[in-house]
Amino acid sequence: MNKSELISQIAGDAGITKAQAQTALNSFLDASSGALKKGEKVILVGFGTFSVSRRAARTGRNPQTGKEIQIKAKNVVKFKAGSELSGKVN
Repeated sequence: MNKSELISQIAGDAGITKAQAQTALNSFLDASSGALKKGEKVILVGFGTFSVSRRAARTGRNPQTGKEIQIKAKNVVKFKAGSELSGKVN
């Protein structure tokens, strides 16, 4: 499912226009991104938890040449599925 399909699904389920659904989805994405950027968790009970983790700098290897390269440290977003979501998938 891509973003436009999700917007159509939200609009149909909620009985709102696609423009309103897009505004709501964009607001959710902006709020979630902002919270994660601040280092906060985004917890959606039953769905899951988004969090930020720090990945340390490390030495990697170029698979084509075998040459060692330095990979910079960075923040990565992690997602842990909630029990309700896991139950629906399995």
